[in-house]
Amino acid sequence: MMVVAFTKRNILLYFRDKTSVFFSMLAVIILIGLYVFFLGDVTSKGLPDFPSKKSLLHSWFLAGVLAITSMTTTLGAFGILVEDRANKRYMDFYASPISRAKLVGGYIISALFVGFVMCLSTLIVAYVFFNLKGESQIALSHLPYLIGVILLSVLSSSAIVLFIVSFFKTSNAFAAASTVLGTLLGFLAGIYIPIGTLPDYLQTIVKLFPVSHSASLFRQILMESAMLDAFAQAPIDMKESFQLGMGVHYRVDGVLIQSRWSVYYLIGTTIVFSCLSLILMRKKV
Repeated sequence: MMVVAFTKRNILLYFRDKTSVFFSMLAVIILIGLYVFFLGDVTSKGLPDFPSKKSLLHSWFLAGVLAITSMTTTLGAFGILVEDRANKRYMDFYASPISRAKLVGGYIISALFVGFVMCLSTLIVAYVFFNLKGESQIALSHLPYLIGVILLSVLSSSAIVLFIVSFFKTSNAFAAASTVLGTLLGFLAGIYIPIGTLPDYLQTIVKLFPVSHSASLFRQILMESAMLDAFAQAPIDMKESFQLGMGVHYRVDGVLIQSRWSVYYLIGTTIVFSCLSLILMRKKV
């Protein structure tokens, strides 16, 4: 019960701090602003005209938003851990009956909860927005798959963020790192600019970054219907070229990466960074 109470305490602290919630969504807000005022037109002009082009770009954009949200919100949630460490509140926790393992577990579960709820909220808002505009981007039959990818993305992002956070001892250092990471996230994940327009060495970096694989899985689900309309009469090569250029699928050493390999990559990332983080956290929390 103590880990439940501690998890609840962390979740309440995150949602009660409106500034923290805002800054954890800042990268998403910047992405939306860039897409509305700049990137949407630039990306559209860089593609040939074909049926459902607008719908495809909206779905591509939404996939990027969901992928980024999974990392920025968990980063914001783990800010409570850094703040507790900076203010030496863990000394008070040590005086209580709760064990160190339960403390770490409370931080992790609360970050997972925050990430999942914020991603799900983003998906619901997007669903309502597009339906009100008469541009249904999300089929109800796709919801279970989207929720599954959200869960996997949040798990992977939480593991990576926990590993990063374990190195910070002050709130100022954490805030600076959060700003830098939030700014770079869209580029590292190939979300601001389609991966096909990047030079080869940047494409390699994008393919290594786990959030890119979250974005790829979201794109495969969200863009499926629109791609069927867009490329119904087009050669297979044209469809494949579009998918590779927009990061729907990735190609490594000439081999097309199927969705299951992105899933395995996210699971592997989760396991590796969770183990590394727990080793570090045992010494620092």
